[in-house]
Amino acid sequence: MSCAQAAVRDPAADPVLTLRARPRRIALVGNANVGKSVLFGRLTGQYAVVSNYPGTTVALTRGRVMLGGEVCELIDTPGVTALEGTLTEDELVARRILDTGEADVVIQVADARNLRRTLMLTSQLSAIRRPMVLALNMADEARAHGIVIDAAGLSARLGIPVVETVATEGRGVGDLRDAIARAAVPSFGADHAGDHARLAHDLAVRHRRHRPRSAVRVQERLGRLVREPMTGLPILALVLYGMYLVVGVFGAQTLVELIEGRLFEHVINPGATSLVNRAVPWALARDFLVGEYGLITMGLTYAIAIVLPVVATFFLVFGFLEDSGYIPRLAIFSDRIFRTMGLNGKAVLPMVLGLGCDTMATMTTRILGTPKERLIAVLLLALGIPCSAQLATILGILGGVSFAALLTLFGVVLLQMFLVGFLAARAIPGARSEFIMELPPLRMPQLGNIVRKTLLRVRWYLGEAVPLFLIGTALLFTLDRLGLLTDVTAAAEPVVGGLLGLPSDASAVFVMGFLRRDYGAAGLFQMAKAGQLDGVQAVVALTVMTLFVPCVANFLMMVKEQGLKAALGILGAVTVIALGTGAVLNAALRGLNVSF
Repeated sequence: MSCAQAAVRDPAADPVLTLRARPRRIALVGNANVGKSVLFGRLTGQYAVVSNYPGTTVALTRGRVMLGGEVCELIDTPGVTALEGTLTEDELVARRILDTGEADVVIQVADARNLRRTLMLTSQLSAIRRPMVLALNMADEARAHGIVIDAAGLSARLGIPVVETVATEGRGVGDLRDAIARAAVPSFGADHAGDHARLAHDLAVRHRRHRPRSAVRVQERLGRLVREPMTGLPILALVLYGMYLVVGVFGAQTLVELIEGRLFEHVINPGATSLVNRAVPWALARDFLVGEYGLITMGLTYAIAIVLPVVATFFLVFGFLEDSGYIPRLAIFSDRIFRTMGLNGKAVLPMVLGLGCDTMATMTTRILGTPKERLIAVLLLALGIPCSAQLATILGILGGVSFAALLTLFGVVLLQMFLVGFLAARAIPGARSEFIMELPPLRMPQLGNIVRKTLLRVRWYLGEAVPLFLIGTALLFTLDRLGLLTDVTAAAEPVVGGLLGLPSDASAVFVMGFLRRDYGAAGLFQMAKAGQLDGVQAVVALTVMTLFVPCVANFLMMVKEQGLKAALGILGAVTVIALGTGAVLNAALRGLNVSF
């Protein structure tokens, strides 16, 4: 059967073959964190970001796959807990694909370690009456836990092909390709209405269990240590300290000094200035390229020499953490804290993602169960979660000031987030969803996957951020040439210079921070490097920048997810909170004669 003219037999209709004018569409459906995106990459050759925690995929990803000499369309859907009852936004995305008939064939990707949960979803998928294949993924980890599944017997009971796979290693992918041609409408569910739970139990207990390997027992013990408050807090402290060493010391200091201090300052910028001065006869054009607000001397220097080393090292650390399985355990550890803010532990996932990019994290709030939770999470992301460049700039600047300065900033920001979340939970109507999360195994991350994800994210940064850095620099150049930059600085002086106690140059930095938060962070980094900020000013400036308005990209994502009215409300709220907090912090530190 070709994909371009796929034949589909409706068992309820006259057995006549129907020809399709479009390629057959195959949907990957399953619980969160069972390996759908890995299989998508194996089948299509198209890399999708893969992580060891639920919620990585929150929108549809489409690719092409060759089956039987024809091209089919493969659709990677967000993870689902169920297809019935109250669904989250990302579950609705998957449900919509199935309800509209867009998917001609369904591949249910399952965790081979949890057959009971798998079959509960199979019973719901069977009601859709689409040809199906069941891929029991992570079969190697199931065996490590002493679980062996009779795939042939399971296939006979369900009436569909069942294939065991280890997607991370590519094992079983060829068998899965062959099985797609034999996809069938399940008999399980259609002929056993009301017996799904019993049948699922019967099939689940048919596994043959052996004694787990000692390595698995060590893994389980470590998993418990990470989740328990008495041991989880010291482990979290070690994780944060390791991040500080890699991102704040190696990335923001060593690499930035090497690239910005030596390469750009002594080679690229002098060379570009010399070349432009010789080749460009117009003074205005020369200043536009290599002047104080030049595209090369400022825009590219900020984007490539200052921010890129920091972002790249953060992505490496973040990739390691998300592939290790630590982040879902952090969600359990922090559930009690988030409950006071109207959320549950699942909210830690978008918060942690926000440390990479608040824009993508805002979209990831779809994994939360209720509109109230999603709104509070978007508010907290906009208010207090610094993106990777901001975080590294904080570590780079204040790490060179004192540890007390770092504690002051993070303490103030976390206190504001907790206070705002606490009040929002009581002011915003609505309910909080129950916290249910399937824990993935703790794993030693694969270096190849970390490198691929880091390169993909760096490429995303170069494609999205660098153009905005250049646009921001051009805007500063234009404002300066028109004399408006002085007007902006003068207008902001009562707040920036008076209430916040910062140099007047900080006004332009905050203006550019709205265009890109990391652009503003790079500006503060340059001011600190030039000695324009003392310890107190550095703490105040970075606190305000962290709490300040979201960048344009994040604001537009807020509009998309929550609507214009809510986005404008959040924008106004975080602006007032940021400036008010900065003013109080400046007054308190100066009044107490604190020095860092």
